[in-house]
Amino acid sequence: MAGPDSPESVTAGSDRSGPDIAGAVSAIGAEPSRTALLFDFDGTLAPIVADPAASRPGRGVVALLDRLAVRYRTVGVISGRPVNFLIEHLPATVHLSGLYGLESTFAGRRAEHPDAERWREPVREAAHLAQQGPAGLVVEPKGLSVTLHYRSDPGLASRVTVLADEIAAQTGLVAGAAKMSVELHPPIDTDKGAVVRRLAEGALAVLYVGDDRGDLSAFAALEDLRREGVRTLAVAVDSDELPPELRRRADLVVDGPPGVVALLRALDGPT
Repeated sequence: MAGPDSPESVTAGSDRSGPDIAGAVSAIGAEPSRTALLFDFDGTLAPIVADPAASRPGRGVVALLDRLAVRYRTVGVISGRPVNFLIEHLPATVHLSGLYGLESTFAGRRAEHPDAERWREPVREAAHLAQQGPAGLVVEPKGLSVTLHYRSDPGLASRVTVLADEIAAQTGLVAGAAKMSVELHPPIDTDKGAVVRRLAEGALAVLYVGDDRGDLSAFAALEDLRREGVRTLAVAVDSDELPPELRRRADLVVDGPPGVVALLRALDGPT
């Protein structure tokens, strides 16, 4: 994403260290009041766990996000999780966007994509059909989408992919691969990139941190913003499951969710 001769570029790589994070932060956060900080949730602010219901933000994350929201123009979390889940685990000072932009909330004001409601019944049907899948499959209904997890039995990958495609054909939903899972979404034109563009409106600098294929659209939005003169920083969170295309397009790669905490601390500045 960042050219080596660009004054806004940050050297990419997977062996990120403290000084590299500090250097990236000094460029992206030079004017906090005009900077948007945007994050994925699972695998980024929260470690990946076998049971999706057991996922929680990493130690110190909530307090750091709350402090950053005071100093920075916008702090937001853009996730495939439902907003109700995000509300339970993240501070009210943060913009929350769930289900890839189908629903959102900030300061007590909730919104839903105008085309979303009519897809609730097909999503319920999809969840019911998925429950009849192979043993070991974990079905996570999300109201306006459903995720089929096979992390507890990776050998189910091909069977779950076929099942998801069959359910998609039957219900009109769209299947998309994610980490050790397949997601079924309504065919509505929204993604993380669209949310990034909305939350970044008017910002001088924008950071986005993610770890999965769903974050590619957010990285693409940063590329568009950079061409428009906005300073951007695309951060990938390293793991054995980091998609190669996300790594290639990142300006900075941090070492797992602990690396994200280090990034948050650097953004928070001296205490």
